[in-house]
Formats: sequence, structure tokens, C-alpha cells
Amino acid sequence: MKEANFTRLCSSRSMLVVNDSFPGPVIHYLSTSRMKEIMAHGVKQPRNPWSDGPEYITQCAIQPGTNFTYEVIFSIEEGTLWWHAHSDWTRSTVHGAIVVYPRLGTTYPFPKPDEEEIIILGSWYKGDVNYLLLEDLQEGGPLPVSDAYLINGQPGDFCNCSKGTSSSFIS
Repeated sequence: MKEANFTRLCSSRSMLVVNDSFPGPVIHYLSTSRMKEIMAHGVKQPRNPWSDGPEYITQCAIQPGTNFTYEVIFSIEEGTLWWHAHSDWTRSTVHGAIVVYPRLGTTYPFPKPDEEEIIILGSWYKGDVNYLLLEDLQEGGPLPVSDAYLINGQPGDFCNCSKGTSSSFIS
């Protein structure tokens, strides 16, 4: 993870990202395998449930310049899941998809699609999200509203589903 500059809506800002990408990289795994990553949603977390939660609630915060390895054990999960940071509002920029394929010799419980497109929804804040959150909490106001909603890190329709044909989405 490191700070990188990104521009959206004619506004540039420095933000924490993984592997210089926003959203972060797609992680591919086979069901029943183990992986080491940031935080996965939709995973049962056998033998390490304390790794799923906000800092200072289920575990101490990971200090800058240090390392911590999460081990996620996929047991029955299949399909597309989401990974993200758990500290403050870093999750607005440190997130991505996890694709968990069926175990070898098995298939998904639905027909094979003609095409697959990973769609990651997110938000863009022109300002520093941690500052916006702190300011609103101090003033007793509502949580910050994003300046735009993002599809795969871009405001607007930038995915391949805009090629003039119809698509079916299975969630």
C-alpha cells in the first residue's frame, strides 16, 4: 500500500491504494483454499474471526510501517466477494474484488455465462475523506456524502457493458 495521486471529476488528490491501482487488484482463488489479504466480506472466517472488525474493537490497529498478515480460509464460499481496508475511511480507496472459483471438478450452481464482467461500486470524494468525517462528527452533522458514485473506479459508465448490446446481471 502507498499514497498515489488520482484525478476524477477534474479534481486530483493523494490517496492510499494497493499496487498503484484504484480500485485495488482482483484476487483470484479456488474454493477451500487459503489466502493472505486485507479483509474479505462474505467469508465465514473459521479459526480467525477476530480479523473481521474495526480497529480497537476486535484487534489493535496496524501501525504505520509495520506488517500484519490476515489469513482467510475459504470453506464453502464461491463467486465474487469484496476485500477492503478496515481502518477509518481508508476503505473508500483500498478495496477490490475477490473471485472464488469452485473446487476443481465442480461447477457453479448456474449455467455458464456468455461473458463475465467484474463491477466494483465505489465513491469519490474531492476532499480528504478522513478530514470530512472528522469535521462532520465534531459538528454533529451527517456523514459525508460522496461527490460521485464510481463504477470500477470511474465516474460514469466505463465498463464493457456499454457496447450497444444488452446484458444480464446475476448477483
